[in-house]
Amino acid sequence: MKLNLDPIKLILVLTLSSTNLLSSFSLVVAQSTPTQPSQPNSPQPPKSGTIKVDLPNLPPGPPPGGRRFGGARRGSCPEVETPLTALVPSTEQPPSVTNVWGLTTEEHPQLWFYLPYTKSSGYPAEFVLLDDETKDSVYKTAIALPTKAGIIKVPIPENVPSLQVGKQYRWFFNVYCYPQKQSTPIYVEGVIIRKNPTQSLVKQLQKSQPIQQVNIYANNGFWYDALTTLGQLRQTNPQNNTVQTQWRDLLATIGLSELAIQPLVQP
Repeated sequence: MKLNLDPIKLILVLTLSSTNLLSSFSLVVAQSTPTQPSQPNSPQPPKSGTIKVDLPNLPPGPPPGGRRFGGARRGSCPEVETPLTALVPSTEQPPSVTNVWGLTTEEHPQLWFYLPYTKSSGYPAEFVLLDDETKDSVYKTAIALPTKAGIIKVPIPENVPSLQVGKQYRWFFNVYCYPQKQSTPIYVEGVIIRKNPTQSLVKQLQKSQPIQQVNIYANNGFWYDALTTLGQLRQTNPQNNTVQTQWRDLLATIGLSELAIQPLVQP
């Protein structure tokens, strides 16, 4: 039997058939194409905004208390725009008590402070570390004020007895507005507690670069170690944008972003 088709109809049939075949083929290809497995990423420095500080629960017993900001003015000390500040987390728990404290893994940690007063003022300044239980002095030293306002670090020297694990130590940073210390100082106050890291945390730190260790310390509640590691990186890499960004982000997590632009200065 001979089938007679109009040429125009024949072209239309062939076109529709080709289109349907192509669509079916595309659908099969789309459904059968396997999803490419994600490639493992090599360790990268933390990006801006990735720092998360895990603040630990308060230690047992009475709340640590503390004072993160010194007074804006006292005695002959001039009024300053940004007061003496301890670079330490501050929480209110219970709501009526301000707690300024943090953890360290170090036997001889470093603490960091913003100083608005300079050498030209002639004001005496000191750092004091006490056994918080016995109130005995563990370490006390005079602090030379820097030539310009900025952030300084105060290390606990190696010749001082090591901080004991689990013991609370209370620190004070005092600035006296009279040369003979005849008045109550402008001061900040807080607590530091040494805690041993877990073995898994030690291994994680050993496999990480310093810029990555900052995040690891912060995520595990070791504030003093996170800040010191990043502060040392900032001192040795003052022009590194990643370090600068991480410094800003770390201070922002505890509400001190306004201090991120302050220089690191030497007493």
